[in-house]
Amino acid sequence: MNFASTFVIAQAAPAAGAQAPNPLMTFGPLILLFVVFYFLMIRPQMKRQKEHRAMVTALAKGDEVVTNGGLAGRVDEVGESFITLEVAPNVKIKVQKGAVSQVLPKGSLKSS
Repeated sequence: MNFASTFVIAQAAPAAGAQAPNPLMTFGPLILLFVVFYFLMIRPQMKRQKEHRAMVTALAKGDEVVTNGGLAGRVDEVGESFITLEVAPNVKIKVQKGAVSQVLPKGSLKSS
């Protein structure tokens, strides 16, 4: 027998007592990766969504806000899904509540 034939025979016959790999060890890295993604990406995003939802529901007439598009104005009217912003004297626009990115402290618009 030459070296090549013994190599083929050794590969064809499984070792005696060889066991199947542990399923936990097989899926362990995948589970670990999901846990890392949850704590680094999913959980913080859910927290930001919850804070934004609370901010939007707390909007009231007279609040000064900035929209996602960069418009700053004072809330003139609050509806079910839209708010009316006064961006200049006698200039009012209607935007979706979800478009509000932040609520400014009172008096911010007068100082700018």
